[in-house]
Amino acid sequence: MIAKVLAYGDTRDQAIRRMRIALSEMAIEGIQTNLALHRELLADAHFVTGGTSIHYLEQKLALRGS
Repeated sequence: MIAKVLAYGDTRDQAIRRMRIALSEMAIEGIQTNLALHRELLADAHFVTGGTSIHYLEQKLALRGS
């Protein structure tokens, strides 16, 4: 791990908006990162509404591999 990005807010929506901004402004060069995955997760309606389980990411990544 080279960085850990946290966002907070008075509400879940505010924290998600702040994280979207942080991720859109982040640039890391020279190594592979998972920034694109995090941006994708914050665009996913199920994640944004809080309608996910602890298996959400595992299932989402498994569907990508199909």
